[in-house]
Amino acid sequence: MSVALPRARQVPLAGWLRIAVRIAAMAALLLICVPLFHAWKPFTRHNPWPRLFLRGVAWLAGVRLRLRGEKVHRGAFLLANHVSWIDIPAIAGVTGSAFVAHDGLASLPLLKWLCELNDTVFVARHDRTSIAAQVQAVRTALSDTGALTIFPEGTTSDGTGLLPLKSSLLSALEPLPDGIAVQPVLLDYGPEAAAVAWVGDEHGLDNFLRILARRRPVDLTLHFLPVLTGSELTSRKTIAAAAREAMLATLAR
Repeated sequence: MSVALPRARQVPLAGWLRIAVRIAAMAALLLICVPLFHAWKPFTRHNPWPRLFLRGVAWLAGVRLRLRGEKVHRGAFLLANHVSWIDIPAIAGVTGSAFVAHDGLASLPLLKWLCELNDTVFVARHDRTSIAAQVQAVRTALSDTGALTIFPEGTTSDGTGLLPLKSSLLSALEPLPDGIAVQPVLLDYGPEAAAVAWVGDEHGLDNFLRILARRRPVDLTLHFLPVLTGSELTSRKTIAAAAREAMLATLAR
């Protein structure tokens, strides 16, 4: 049994054993967290179990997290670069954040269900007629979850640089809702970024399995950069430009 992987690499037997053990552990964790999620649901808007599950997924996948900077604890709109599926459990596990995702994920029943448990907001990037409704959905999610993350590059990069940030994805921040802090977050995978990244024509499932097959841990540093202020918040374009500049400056260190 094999998967098409970059540079024609094949998963060795030991890798498949690691995949099997890690997926089984993730499934067991899900079976524990889902009943607890429903037990907590009537009593709180900030259900902790989806984020605890995602934190567990990151740990089971072999992710070793390091944190730099001060993260906003409530009312945070996080703008992060996007390298791999690992980004999502890592950010959620550390911040308790929900996410903004493109509506293509909603066509996959299992992924849609998991995303909805974590209060994901689905947006249709090419449906201009629904922008007002989508902006309202994002603002409601910010109020309900306390933290919301978007990947404004619009796709994944190889982790060694940064793609342009699409200001159109930040429409919900114009004008900026009261009490919301906009904070750039840089995900830094260090020298192994290219080995972790989901880029090119690699299938998402292949990237998922390739990470789970690794013997070495995945080292990931989350840099919580200074909250944007003043003229940086004038419009979605200034927000995108300021966030990208802060990320690039940190990546270049």
